Amino acid sequence: MTQDPNRQNELKKMELCESCAGIQRNWRKAPGHPELVQGNNRAEKRGNHLATVTQYRCDRCGTAWEYENDKSNLKAGWSVVGR
Repeated sequence: MTQDPNRQNELKKMELCESCAGIQRNWRKAPGHPELVQGNNRAEKRGNHLATVTQYRCDRCGTAWEYENDKSNLKAGWSVVGR
């Protein structure tokens, strides 16, 4: 997840469809919605363990999402990464 302030401002201006707007971000186990299409996944090192990050794209509004599944971090989960 990016921490660049300019990128964060750009993401805030994006228009999300109603389904995407309803996704609870940064909470592991939060559900997505049926129009999210799964893409690639990758493993990322988090301290002494690996977390799985899976890419998704919304068929309705085109928003790109990532879901981080890190069992040791309850605040992992959904994040918007762009269009």
